[in-house]
Amino acid sequence: MQRNVDELVWRPATELAALIRSKQISPVELTEAVLARIDALNPRLNAFCLVAHDLARRGAREAEIAVTKGEPLGALHGVPLSIKDVIFTRGLRTTGGSRLFAEAVPDDDAVAVGRLRAAGGVVLGKTTTSEFGHKALTESPLFGVTRNPWNLELTPGGSSGGGAVAVASGFGPVALGTDAGGSVRIPASFCGVYGFKPSRGRVPDTHGFPGYEHVNCPGPLTRSVRDAALVLDVIAGGDDRDRFSLPRESGHYVEACDEGIKGLHVAWAPDLGFATVDPGVQAICENAAAEFEGLGCRVEVVNPGWENPEDTFSTLIAAQFYAHWSDQLPEAEKHLDPTLVRFIGRGAGVSAREYILAQERVKAYWAEIHAFLARFDLLLTPTVAVPPFPSGQAPPREIAGQRVSVLGWMPFTYLFNLTGQPAASVPAGVTDDRRPVGLQIVGRRHADRTVLAASAAYEAACPWGDRRPPL
Repeated sequence: MQRNVDELVWRPATELAALIRSKQISPVELTEAVLARIDALNPRLNAFCLVAHDLARRGAREAEIAVTKGEPLGALHGVPLSIKDVIFTRGLRTTGGSRLFAEAVPDDDAVAVGRLRAAGGVVLGKTTTSEFGHKALTESPLFGVTRNPWNLELTPGGSSGGGAVAVASGFGPVALGTDAGGSVRIPASFCGVYGFKPSRGRVPDTHGFPGYEHVNCPGPLTRSVRDAALVLDVIAGGDDRDRFSLPRESGHYVEACDEGIKGLHVAWAPDLGFATVDPGVQAICENAAAEFEGLGCRVEVVNPGWENPEDTFSTLIAAQFYAHWSDQLPEAEKHLDPTLVRFIGRGAGVSAREYILAQERVKAYWAEIHAFLARFDLLLTPTVAVPPFPSGQAPPREIAGQRVSVLGWMPFTYLFNLTGQPAASVPAGVTDDRRPVGLQIVGRRHADRTVLAASAAYEAACPWGDRRPPL
């Protein structure tokens, strides 16, 4: 029995849900196995900032009763999952990783959380993040530093790093994160798991901390592509509380994973024309991109010639953070992450003219990318320009012997938050010293199904599901 319990924590959500529906496993047994693993390992990893033992056990018992009574069951019935600590959860503390909200308990769920609960998901607790998700690392004054399960000396990336660590470590098969500049895809790359950023509006973005208007997307972190598709089937669809949300598409995203990608025209852009990439990362991603030829695609190496979007992105987001949080300063400065204080300070210097010109530049990026993806079905890039680096340290400012900008280590992700295309990170391999590397797959506007199909085809050709960190 112990062998089966130990193995339960690594089963995919799709399989667990089926086993629960057929009464082959108990939601209570499953939840207890996951909680035991969290209790044993989370002190070393800091993936969870709140483990809701009582809530999870109550949810598991209710799920088991529903199965016993033959009641209608949701797609994630009895499946344990976690929620990033910037996403509001009714009755469950949500701090944003900030001392300012250390005891805050929301009255309402975010739409995505409500849908996960309605589908039978068992909420385990809240996963760690940087303060208000303001940077792509997972460390905060309130909860400290989160560790990468593949090497405890390394960062898991962020800001959904706690969720990526949880999924990679067997703390439940599903974590709900948010991605405003790469915050799902970057930790997916660093932790060797799958991360999916839906098209903007595909999942309603409600009930969270402000600061990332028009770029933020709730999205899943999982160990398999089909698990992410299953989660998207649950959380996607319009809701009037988010006026930019998209109506529900016909069909199921899980079905898209079987559609195949034979005949697609795929662009491989190793540096997008402006990035400096670690040679080891580039070699791994180049090999991963070449796999798409074997999947029936026509792969073309390209340089899109786009302008580096870093200044545009930083201008918009810094101004938004200043607008929302500057009234907390200077009184709260001593309680905040120093990098957040500096970021808010940068926003103070953004004029209305600069803000509007940055918005106009986003329109130009959209036109350029739309024209580019009229030629190609998919765009492939590295997810991150470097492999995971030491925790508690600033990101590298030098790559391959060249000085890079502040966001030069993560140049590939935030452009597609500005323009709203769906994008995913798939595990592409590991460096010589066993650090995970991800490949980013970007689709056309609203082509979430194509990105999932490409991800699933790559997963079938280069499976990663049996890789487990040395914990």
